[in-house]
Parts: sequence; C-alpha cells; structure tokens
Amino acid sequence: MPPAGAPPRHRPFITALGIGQICSWGTLFYSFPLMAQMMGPELGWSKSEIYLAASIGLGVSGLAAYPVGAAIDRGHGRLVMGLGAVLGGLLLLAWSQVDSLILFYAIFVCLGCVQAATLYEPAFAVTMRRVGPDQARRGITAITLWGGFASTVFVPLIQLLLDQFGWRGALIALGGLNVILTAGLYFWAIRPARDAVAAPPSRDAPPPLQGRKAVAWAVRRPVFWLLAFAFVAFTATFSAFSFHIYPLLLERGMTTASVVTVISVIGPAQVLGRIAIWVLAPTAPVRTVGSLIVAIFPLALIAFTALPAQLAVLVVVAAFWGAANGIMTIVRGLAVPEMLSRQAYGAINGALTAPSLVAMALAPLAAAALWSATGSYDAVLLALVGGATVLTLGFWTAAAISRRPGQGVAPD
Repeated sequence: MPPAGAPPRHRPFITALGIGQICSWGTLFYSFPLMAQMMGPELGWSKSEIYLAASIGLGVSGLAAYPVGAAIDRGHGRLVMGLGAVLGGLLLLAWSQVDSLILFYAIFVCLGCVQAATLYEPAFAVTMRRVGPDQARRGITAITLWGGFASTVFVPLIQLLLDQFGWRGALIALGGLNVILTAGLYFWAIRPARDAVAAPPSRDAPPPLQGRKAVAWAVRRPVFWLLAFAFVAFTATFSAFSFHIYPLLLERGMTTASVVTVISVIGPAQVLGRIAIWVLAPTAPVRTVGSLIVAIFPLALIAFTALPAQLAVLVVVAAFWGAANGIMTIVRGLAVPEMLSRQAYGAINGALTAPSLVAMALAPLAAAALWSATGSYDAVLLALVGGATVLTLGFWTAAAISRRPGQGVAPD
C-alpha cells in the first residue's frame, strides 16, 4: 500500500483520493485499448476509426484543463471531481450501447471533459488546496503512487469482465463503479470547508492571484513558456512512443513475447521511480530532480535505437524509461508551486497542461503518418529523440531562469 503523503489528519483524504485515482485512471484511460480490441470485429470499425476517439478525448481534455483548474481554485473541487465521476459513469454506460461511429465520437468529446475533471491534474489541485503548498509535495507524490497501481488493478479486472460479459457488459460494470465508488470517494474526501486557508492579506498587500489574472501574470514569465514548451515535448514524445512501441520493437526483429515483456516492465518501473523519489529525495528541489530526470528520456530513446534488439538489454532500458516517466509525473505536478507560483495552482497548472494534452492526442497520429511516409520506424525514432532533447533543454533553461530574482515563485 502506498504510504500516507501528509500528516495524520490528511491521510484519510489522501487515501480516498488515491483510491479514486486508481478507479478513474483504470476505467477512463486504461480501459480503452482492451475495449477497442473487442469492439472492432463486432462493429466492423477499423482500428484507426476507433483510436481517433481516444485522440478526440485527449484533445478535448486539454481544452477543458484551464476552466476545470480555475473552478477548483474557487473552491468547487468537490463538485468538479464528484460530478465528473458520475458523468464519467453515465458516459461509459452510453458507450456500452453504441452502434454509431458519430455517437461514439460524441461520447468521447464528453469523456475528454470528464478526464480533465477527474485525473491527476484536478486531484493535484484539490490536494494543493486541502493541505497547502508546504505539504503538497508529499500529498501529490502519494497520489501518484496510488495512481501507479491503476493498470495493475484494472487491466486484469477489465479482461475478466470482458471474458465473462463482453465489452458491453464490461463497460456497464465500469460505469456503475464510477457512479457508486469513485464519485462516492470524491464527494466524501473533498470538503472545501477543510481546505487550508491562508492568513488574510494586510491592507497594503496586493490581492492574491486568481483565475485569468493569475494566468495573465504567469504568461508574462519566461519560465511559464519554457515549462509549457518542455511539457509539450514530453507528452508528445511519451505518447507517440507508448502507442508505437509494440510495432516498433516488432519491426526491429523482436518476438511478440519479448516485446510484451519489455512493455510490461514500464508500469512497475514507474511506481519504483516514484518510491525512489519518496525515499531518497523527499525534499530535493523539483528543478533539481527534474533536471536530472529529463536527461534520461533522450538517452533511453537513443538506446532503443542504437543498442542490439536483445531482451535483456531493452528490459533495462525500458526500466529506466518507466522510472523516469513515473518521476516526471511528480515533477509536472510540482513545477508550478516550486518554480512559478504558489497561488492559483488550478488555473495556472490548467493553462500549462492544456497544450500538453493536445500534443498527447496528436503525437501518435503524427508518428503514424511519419511511418507511412518513410516505411519504417527509423525516422519516427529520430523524431522522438529530437522531442526528448527539446524537453531536456527546455526544462534545464526553465530551471536556470526560475532561480533569478523576479522570475521565481510568486509570493503567498
């Protein structure tokens, strides 16, 4: 079980939110590939037609990230996440009855909004409000530890449901889980009346940053744009690689069993990476942790490209890749309060996250187009190395600039 991430009075909140994240990620994200595999043959839809829905959902979640974050900043986190889980459950029920491609896409437009309201970013925002900026690091780290078990719990559970009830029955079960358990956890745990409240400002102090004013303040700082640039490069690179690693390694001559083994290492490595940060660097500045971690991504991709396609070799590379991604989730969650502003976390982080989610949606399609144009994954890997290099340089520059007077964290 993941350790508690805050003082004892916050542990029930973190635990409930963490279990809710397992359910949200498991039902709204990790369920898709398994459902897609069974939907296609029954409905006569191609894989590209089905996976376009996932891209639509991710793109919409990017557009919804800022309004969701701003609403949480105004104290509406309970309604945002609780009602989001209820709506997510109802949409899964609607998905279970779909037989029209247009209706399928319409459902995923709405599911994109639900993802923006229930996954890591809103969970981080309500945690920031509940425990305050000084304790948010351990709380956010603990939530990522919980969330890291989503695929471990739900992939076999969903497969069992598919085997027993088919994809329509499985979606009905997942929808009911969202409405009853996930929404119940969020409504119970998120209580705005218990949020940490800062001392009222003196009469001469400037008003706290909020909403659009907070984003307007942030976008005038080079650190915001450098982080946005780096995170777009990260999500695009990671998304494209995650969607294409299976055919990529097959093209390099590995057997199906070996490819599955390599991929299966990534998930546990993400959790181990987060535990390592929890144990070894609980108070290290996020700019320091991030600066070390981002360098792993281009090196790992170069290794995937240049090293022999042998199982033992690529398992080690996959472990480093997974651990770096696991830690990067924490870095992204803490970059705003530690490098930019301790105020208006939801609004600023939502604005920072929005282009990353759009890039996450488009990158697999771009990688597929590049493969089609060149006939191999060599050009795709070269592009991924370039994206990872942009991530590294962008974050390093943001970390350096954030140390300068007037460019760092806004005062409380």
